Amino acid sequence: MKKVQLGLLPKLEIQWNRKSVDSAESGREILRDGRVKYWIRHDTIRGVHPKMLAWWFQHLEGEIEYEGKIYNRYHVWHPEDHVHVSYEKRKPDGSVGSGAELRIVEYLGRNKSYLVNVVSPIEKLDEEGFIHNPKLYGFLPIARMEYSFKDSAEGTRYENCLIVGWKGFSFKLIRPIFEFLFFDKQHGFFWIKHNIEEVGQFERFLPNLYRKENENLR
Repeated sequence: MKKVQLGLLPKLEIQWNRKSVDSAESGREILRDGRVKYWIRHDTIRGVHPKMLAWWFQHLEGEIEYEGKIYNRYHVWHPEDHVHVSYEKRKPDGSVGSGAELRIVEYLGRNKSYLVNVVSPIEKLDEEGFIHNPKLYGFLPIARMEYSFKDSAEGTRYENCLIVGWKGFSFKLIRPIFEFLFFDKQHGFFWIKHNIEEVGQFERFLPNLYRKENENLR
């Protein structure tokens, strides 16, 4: 993995659409194969449509003008927890989609015990949804993230989940130890909280950013 910023960044002192955990439905369940699934059905993201979301995940790098100032756009997406995002690998034509890889650094709840520092190969990215598979240290497959986008008149009905662990009898055996050491229920709650906050923030910046950047491409 390329060397990137790992430490917490100062909070951005900006206005943001910080939705509460109870604005969405969420939960935790144990799958039949032993993995642990944390899931969220978000409140409708108003004014944001699936084509914007697919475009966003293909254009995470760069800056944004927000409230009259220039900021890193990933930091604006979550003004407290986000640190770094980049494309560790792009497709041969330079675009981002299935076969590309994300590099993600963030602290869930600004808690240093909940550092996310992964390379995540992209499996699917289109207007129906987004799937990527985080690898710890760039090579240990430990999770799967699935997103679903459904268009509506008001915006997008957005669901997503984090599936922790790997398929197989070995994970079933060690799951209690794995959760105790690496990803317990409290950790999962902070993932849910973080995700609801960043998804709500789309309403504040994404429609304007999408229109501006796609106008410039014409």
